[in-house]
Amino acid sequence: MTIRREVRVANVFFAQLDEQLGTERGPNGEPSATDFIVIELPSVVEEFAVAFNELPEALVGVSSVRMFIGTGSLVRAFVVHGIETNTGFVELVGVDIDLSL
Repeated sequence: MTIRREVRVANVFFAQLDEQLGTERGPNGEPSATDFIVIELPSVVEEFAVAFNELPEALVGVSSVRMFIGTGSLVRAFVVHGIETNTGFVELVGVDIDLSL
């Protein structure tokens, strides 16, 4: 039986996303933070919900901190960090986006 974890997104995640992508689309169609949330984030949340234990550890030897490394529809690549809390849910706490062309 597959364990499905509840996934929450921390405010710090949204702040990092806004810093990297901005709240508005760029002049040449560059994605906004909202675009990332709508298009990329749902599949990331799903991975953390159903495959947390299979994701690589973000800190070697700390099994409660995992990362999802992905390529996106909007951005070249990204890493999302999540922490499993002692109450069993996963909180997404960080995002790093590769904005290079």
